Amino acid sequence: QVQLVESGGGLVQPGGSLRLSCAASGRFASLNAMGWYRQAPGKQRELVATITSGGITNYGDSVKGRFTISRDNAKNTMYLQMNSLKPEDTAVYYCKGTVRRFEARLPYDYWGQGTQVTVSA
Repeated sequence: QVQLVESGGGLVQPGGSLRLSCAASGRFASLNAMGWYRQAPGKQRELVATITSGGITNYGDSVKGRFTISRDNAKNTMYLQMNSLKPEDTAVYYCKGTVRRFEARLPYDYWGQGTQVTVSA
């Protein structure tokens, strides 16, 4: 069974920083693209950033220049360094990984359970 588990959320003051982690576990043939998404109360889930297995990154407009996505393929772990945090960054942050299991012909998207990030004075 494949699992993605996020960690690192919490309460931070405006202008502060947090680092989120997402670790993939279980048996699988490959862990392809990964990404961070967030959902604030009353809003739709939105893209924060994505990263391919080769390290190509993409960011949502609202976080460009403030957030940095990275991954350690040896550890099957993805990170999100969040700097200059704003109250509007408050949301539940979810990680997603595109995983191909050994017994599957095609890859499938798996989601973590989410971690709360609150930016408030």
